Amino acid sequence: MHLDWTALGEVAAVSVGVTVAAVVVFALGVLGLARVEAARDDGTGGDTLGFAQATLCFLGCAAVVAFGIYLIVPQFH
Repeated sequence: MHLDWTALGEVAAVSVGVTVAAVVVFALGVLGLARVEAARDDGTGGDTLGFAQATLCFLGCAAVVAFGIYLIVPQFH
């Protein structure tokens, strides 16, 4: 049995990279929601920039999850 160690290393590196990126994007989404909550607690109204940040970040995370499901389920190909 022959293993292509270069390909295995590439897959591992991309997997770690995408995982770290998804976690960072999710954390930025939580930060956006925290800004909205802080603006509401201060009584200054809603923070639309924080809400937009959270929305875009969570949509990005949902896209990563949907792409992963697409790759796993063979009926989608």
